[in-house]
Amino acid sequence: MDVLVIGANGTTGRLTIDKLAKRNKYYARGMVRKESQFEEIEKLGGLPVLGDLENDFEQAFEEVDAVIFAAGSGGHTGDDKTKSIDEEGAIRAIDLSVKKGIKKFVMLSAIGAGDLSTMEISDDMKAYYHAKHNADKHLENSGLNYSIIRPGLLTDNKETGKIRAAEILTDRKGDITRADVATVLVLALEHENLNNKAVEILNDEEDMITALNRA
Repeated sequence: MDVLVIGANGTTGRLTIDKLAKRNKYYARGMVRKESQFEEIEKLGGLPVLGDLENDFEQAFEEVDAVIFAAGSGGHTGDDKTKSIDEEGAIRAIDLSVKKGIKKFVMLSAIGAGDLSTMEISDDMKAYYHAKHNADKHLENSGLNYSIIRPGLLTDNKETGKIRAAEILTDRKGDITRADVATVLVLALEHENLNNKAVEILNDEEDMITALNRA
């Protein structure tokens, strides 16, 4: 399966490329904005392809079977950039996936993005959460086979392989490593229990596969 990772130069994106490349069943393609970023993707075992979410990136979808959207505008950009990348860029990626007949679309979202009324959102995070919410809804209504992964606060700690997962977590206290999130993104490509479903995830004590089976 050829998998396009959008946002491959981000921390979670790079981890996702690495995990895909280490599984013999996947061929990882990493979409990046600059040729200067090619070397890092190649070191991880992926094939770099050019694409800019704010411009045309249809060429990145050639010979692709599945998409993992792991892009984000980052924490140091304004609301306009957040809307452009996290919402409008994601929506264009979804629409291109429909056009190209992509078999599976995995979206990296955020805990609580499914129903914003369940969240206490600070003013500086409103644009981010609204962008994620709108992109998620577009994916749900696209007709694609999808999985939406909604992690809590991300950390750079060592991967644990242990999480809790549910469509809506009753307890959202805690965090989760980026490495664990990347593993879930890869598992979602073919984990039947995650087809056409959104799940919230945090690190906990349950084996990852068991937790996802229960989600």
